[in-house]
Amino acid sequence: MYHTWMRYFTPSPVHHRLGLVCLGVGLQHGVLPTVGPRTLDHHVAVVISAGGGWFRAPDGRRTTVTAPALIWLTPGTPHHYGPDPGSGWDESFVDFTGPATATYTELGYIEPDRPVVPLSDAAGARAAVGRIARAARRGNPLLEVETAAAVHELLVALRRARADTNAAGDPVLTALARDAYLPLSVAEHAARHGMTAAELRTAVRRGAGCSPKDYLLSIRLGRAKELLAATELPVAAVARRVGYEDPAYFSRLFTRRVGTAPVRFREQQGRAVPGGWSTQIPDPDHPPTIAT
Repeated sequence: MYHTWMRYFTPSPVHHRLGLVCLGVGLQHGVLPTVGPRTLDHHVAVVISAGGGWFRAPDGRRTTVTAPALIWLTPGTPHHYGPDPGSGWDESFVDFTGPATATYTELGYIEPDRPVVPLSDAAGARAAVGRIARAARRGNPLLEVETAAAVHELLVALRRARADTNAAGDPVLTALARDAYLPLSVAEHAARHGMTAAELRTAVRRGAGCSPKDYLLSIRLGRAKELLAATELPVAAVARRVGYEDPAYFSRLFTRRVGTAPVRFREQQGRAVPGGWSTQIPDPDHPPTIAT
């Protein structure tokens, strides 16, 4: 026994130029029929929020699916999957396509080589699917644009919920960011998290779409910008705070990556942000104002 709700639509060529378009959405639960073997010409994100089942890859390898989890169906790749016949599962799915899928794949948000992805939580993804389902009501004149925007949200939610962890069970990117200011090589960072350097590179590429070196650098330079804009610390002190003992090397690196020298960056921020610095997160409903 199972329950299902789904809706499909055909965006116009103009809407395809939005980059992503939604082709369909569905919510299902129970002992659903087996899907496939089949091959599609577009992407589908299948979010399993309860229960479990299986997925069979084109090479015949069978993977157990345990909620919360994501199943990626990618164009041109045969797939075959289904819930456990005894307990079933709860799933929501979104069919989508568009030129932006190539960029999301390059950044690691869509993973053709990793069709089954464990999630730490399916709530964010289900909320995005819910927005698509509400926008898909019949007669909605903004259907294509609203659903396209929600597909972007869904990809971000799935990326955020992905359960990439290190040997200690911590999210890799969180643990790496915590240690970003330590004077460690990539290999030493990997060992610190109970991983090989190759495993760390794979996890960071999946999570952030870049190498561990670039990820660590982005954390360090982001913090350096904050310190330069919000404090009067000398550049050498800022360099030490973010993990560089050689202030000259830090200045060269900052200038090359940011496009301006640290001192110049501080001067620009001082002119561009009147009223000083605040560590309080603003309320979106009552944004701060600048008196004139």
